[in-house]
This record gives sequence, C-alpha cells and structure tokens, in this order.
Amino acid sequence: MVVHFYATFRPIVGGKTVEVPLDDGVTIQKVLEHLFERFPDLRAQMVDEQGNLLPYVHCFVNGRDVHYLPEGLQTPLKPEDRVDIFPPVGGG
Repeated sequence: MVVHFYATFRPIVGGKTVEVPLDDGVTIQKVLEHLFERFPDLRAQMVDEQGNLLPYVHCFVNGRDVHYLPEGLQTPLKPEDRVDIFPPVGGG
C-alpha cells in the first residue's frame, strides 16, 4: 500500500509517498504504528500520548476522514485503498 503525505509531513518521511507492507485486514492503527517505527518524528506530530490521532491531523481512507469512520483507527484496510495524511493547515 502507498500512503500519501502532504505539506509539512513530507520532509519528515522524505517524500510524497511511503510504501507500507500490508497484510490483509490490517487496520489504519497498524499502518500508523509501522510509519512511526520508520519515522519516529512523525508520532509527535500525529498522535497524543494515548496514541489517539490529534483532532487537527486528518487521515483519509478513500477520501473519508477516519475521525468520522465508524471504526476509526481500527478500520481494516485493503491493498487497493488510498490513504492520505494531512498535517494541520493554517494561513489566510
């Protein structure tokens, strides 16, 4: 699976996308944990001390924000799903 990163997350992961090995039925949480192991600086930018996604960080699965998915971070993924991760956006 390819995870797409935007804006200030790109320098942390070294590019626009990161390839993540995916077992069938893996959850968004497991994908994030894999990413945090590879890119430790990413954790503090995305989750709180309890491992919950920060409210201003947006992780989309097939265009739907995980904050609003019924299973949240426990949503299972398929290899063909698209994951996009956006940092907080500000400006005027």
